[in-house]
Amino acid sequence: MAGNTFGNLFKVTTFGESHGVAIGGIIDGCPAGVALDLEAIQAELDRRKPGQSAIVTQRKEPDTVEFFSGIFEGITTGTPIGFAIKNANQKSKDYSHIKDSYRPSHADYTYDQKYGIRDYRGGGRSSARETASRVVVGAIAKQVLSEIKINAYVSGVGAIKLEKSHTELDFSLTESNIVRCPDPKMANEMENYIKQIRKEGDTVGGIVSCAISGVPIGLGEPVFDKLHAELGKAMLSINAVKGFEYGSGFAGAELKGSQHNDLFNTDGTTKTNLSGGIQGGISNGMDIYFNVAFKPVATIMQDQETIDKDGNMVNMQGKGRHDPCVVPRAVPIVEAMAALVLVDYWLMNRTIKK
Repeated sequence: MAGNTFGNLFKVTTFGESHGVAIGGIIDGCPAGVALDLEAIQAELDRRKPGQSAIVTQRKEPDTVEFFSGIFEGITTGTPIGFAIKNANQKSKDYSHIKDSYRPSHADYTYDQKYGIRDYRGGGRSSARETASRVVVGAIAKQVLSEIKINAYVSGVGAIKLEKSHTELDFSLTESNIVRCPDPKMANEMENYIKQIRKEGDTVGGIVSCAISGVPIGLGEPVFDKLHAELGKAMLSINAVKGFEYGSGFAGAELKGSQHNDLFNTDGTTKTNLSGGIQGGISNGMDIYFNVAFKPVATIMQDQETIDKDGNMVNMQGKGRHDPCVVPRAVPIVEAMAALVLVDYWLMNRTIKK
């Protein structure tokens, strides 16, 4: 199975399955001499872990990260950083009913058809549990990029949308509620809606927005390695993501050029920022901002028709512990993947300047 490695200079390979012994990864290319705040890394994991509130999966995992190499007395040595997160609360029996059947809109069918074998316990490698490893790596990347601030937040749940620009928000409020929306009134409305959906045995999608400030001019490469192209790839690699837009996004297609152009100030900044901080695939120093759309979780607690491995129609109902809406827990994942893209380009620029 390919596709388990992300990055060029700052590179990570993740391993492990949802119901295996552990998940983890190996980071190669992290610069030496970075003093790491290990408590901050664990805090990022705590933001993603299951069982943290009434509107997420109730699987109880401590998600404590253990580092095995690449760090000496709290400082990176430049050698590969190995780490693992043990799985502590597997309930594989919850998935025995899908051993020979395929859940609609899951990776069950495609994995089985491609590889001829699949780990049906929680989806195995296709499970969103794999993203915990990304959060660890992203937390380290954030500390390498200490001058860059990455703030993701929930801006939509179903049809409920926060219409404010990121410039109008107080990001210190993001962690003040279990939805992770920095607008308390909207957060309360979203929370109530998710609870209602859960009672119905259903699920709902949503949108995670992200704003990045302090980005230096010059990150990104022309043509095939544009900064926004890599950000798009990073976000679309996250489980359940169905869409990515940056800057003016799809709304920009409705505007005229005279309305959409970002006019310059004398210092090189722009009066508006419909470009989303990126022009020609290269950062221009303005805030980078984008939206990531997440589909409803495919496992619902309602009867659905599906097929088994022999092609027979069977009836299925979801069992186990699942998120009614993934977006609150996806916030630190979006931040982590953004950090991985930026740290890679930051290292490229440093190499060029040398």
